[in-house]
Amino acid sequence: MRSAGLLLPIFSLPSPCGIGTMGQAARDFVGFLADSGQSCWQVLPMGPTGYGDSPYQSFSSFAGNPYFIDLDDLARDGLLSPEEYRDLDWGGDPAAVDYGLLYQNRFPVLRLACGRLLTNPPADYSAFLSDSAGWLEDYALFMALKGARGGDPWYRWPEELRLRRPEALEEARRTLAGEADFWRAVQYLFFRQWDELKALANRNGVSIIGDLPIYVPLDSAEVWADPGQFQLDETLTPTEVAGCPPDAFSADGQLWGNPLFDWEKMRSDGYRWWLRRIDGQYRFCDVLRIDHFRGFDEYYAIPYGDATARNGRWRPGPGLDFFRTVDRVLGRRPIIAEDLGFLTDRAMDSDYLPHRYPRSCVVYAGTHDNDTILGWLDSLAPDDLDFARRYLRLNRSEGCHWGVMRSAWASVADLAVMQVQDLLGLGSEARINTPSTTGCNWRWRLLPGQLTGRLARRLRLEMAVFGRLSS
Repeated sequence: MRSAGLLLPIFSLPSPCGIGTMGQAARDFVGFLADSGQSCWQVLPMGPTGYGDSPYQSFSSFAGNPYFIDLDDLARDGLLSPEEYRDLDWGGDPAAVDYGLLYQNRFPVLRLACGRLLTNPPADYSAFLSDSAGWLEDYALFMALKGARGGDPWYRWPEELRLRRPEALEEARRTLAGEADFWRAVQYLFFRQWDELKALANRNGVSIIGDLPIYVPLDSAEVWADPGQFQLDETLTPTEVAGCPPDAFSADGQLWGNPLFDWEKMRSDGYRWWLRRIDGQYRFCDVLRIDHFRGFDEYYAIPYGDATARNGRWRPGPGLDFFRTVDRVLGRRPIIAEDLGFLTDRAMDSDYLPHRYPRSCVVYAGTHDNDTILGWLDSLAPDDLDFARRYLRLNRSEGCHWGVMRSAWASVADLAVMQVQDLLGLGSEARINTPSTTGCNWRWRLLPGQLTGRLARRLRLEMAVFGRLSS
């Protein structure tokens, strides 16, 4: 069935408190999706972020980002008073996230709310703790220890904690019990709000497309709790790390630095770690996109300590054996595999032109790693721009972004997903991420009122023309 959707990270929603949340603006966006005939809302990874603020470098594959908890909804539930958060400094630019201020101001407010929740826990709180224990206990202790040690990564902790010696863990659970309780309560609040939002979307005919980074950071609860699943030496130091070779994004390649999986160990125990991880993602979503899908076929391994990705080499991944196991154990799950394409010197030779798409695919004009449509067009060499204008039938009077999007909607691809920035016709100032750069990414936000009823009606007409209208 032909369908369409929009890509918008939670952090990009408008909000008076510095970052997009799962509150009223998210509910309004669900309404916009339904009104405009969209079937899907694609979000970026939902986990808690650390240094660099990238959702692709999260402390946990299972936990939700505390920044996304809506404070007005907590006040509605009696866990906060508006005066406890509305006058705090959340940043001077409503079009950009200020992560420094969020880190400084958001957690004291959440501590007030969690303290009240723990004083009189909701009826379903103990069930949440029980159902989530498989990941939540390690995560809560991990975050409590990190806080007690000034935010240091686990591999800089004392040896007895780094190596998870039982007596040291038991002592930490005793002395940091209150702090671990806080992190459990934060996750309860996150999932209570997310479950409500996802249910609203589903009732309105909107599916959530989640996003799973193939790798996890070294400084994550998963690596600390189960280091045997990764390519680490006897001191728990990576032997090689993840990235990708030099390409159009970077002449030095991309050095991500994530620890690589020990696929032989994982195969020997039936991929239990991965099965838990994939199964857990469907708490967030209805359909799962897996980032850097190629890594299951072969992965790029870079010597640990190298300053660039130039000296890496390709190694074989688990291949089809992994996905046969996933199908057998978890059943057939809807998954979108990232396809980075294959570059050729001549545009007309490309298999990635819309008239050559297969039906069983998802087409994007761009994702979080790309410039916006208008930013991309502005960057093209004259010959490439001329070809794009002729092939895509671009019309300056309506805005060239409409021609690009229309070519995607008109293709035979089963699903077409556009970035909200492109729907609005924004330029490079609205780009979400530039690979291999830090300090200015993951910040772009919608302003209140940008998604209008008129825009929803126009988008709905386009969906009707191209047979992508949600029922």
